Amino acid sequence: MVLGGILGIFGCSSDPSRWSEAKLDQWFQKGEWLNGWTVKPDASVNKREFAVSYFKNKERWDKAFKFLSLHDLTKLEVKRIDIDGNNLYATVTEYLSKNEGEGKFEVHRKYADIQYVISGLEQIGIAPLSAKKETVTPYDETKDIEFMTVADSAYHKATPGNFFIFFPSEIHKPGMKADSIQTQVKKVVVKVKLD
Repeated sequence: MVLGGILGIFGCSSDPSRWSEAKLDQWFQKGEWLNGWTVKPDASVNKREFAVSYFKNKERWDKAFKFLSLHDLTKLEVKRIDIDGNNLYATVTEYLSKNEGEGKFEVHRKYADIQYVISGLEQIGIAPLSAKKETVTPYDETKDIEFMTVADSAYHKATPGNFFIFFPSEIHKPGMKADSIQTQVKKVVVKVKLD
């Protein structure tokens, strides 16, 4: 009985997939994983999936958030920036937010995305992988992307005040107009390879 209690305290507590909601919320809200970055995660971030991935590959996630916290993101050039080769890199883009019919839902298999609007405003459609209806463009292994339609989705505003994390279990449609206003957007997406 005592041994079981000790294992319960030490064994399970190191596995975020077994954490209570309270423990998960406490760890997430404490925000040490942000490595000094002061931008807030969007409410859509899957905290448990992130915690599991974070502790599985802490060094890679820490490098990702340190990159975001240590750079003046407004001055980043529009290009790919290697942080740790193909294990971790950032893409910086500029574009006009799109009308609803111009965007596509996408999903990745090898990477998680940290998506952050440096300037401007957009909406991002989000749906669970289970909401997939039809494949529009089959999975391209080289680009790690598949496009699809979904049965249902929710839209979240992306601003310089929040960021998003998308895993392979989450379909997303970035770059959409928010409040029916087309906006010039500058965005960084940090691609974190999942093992």
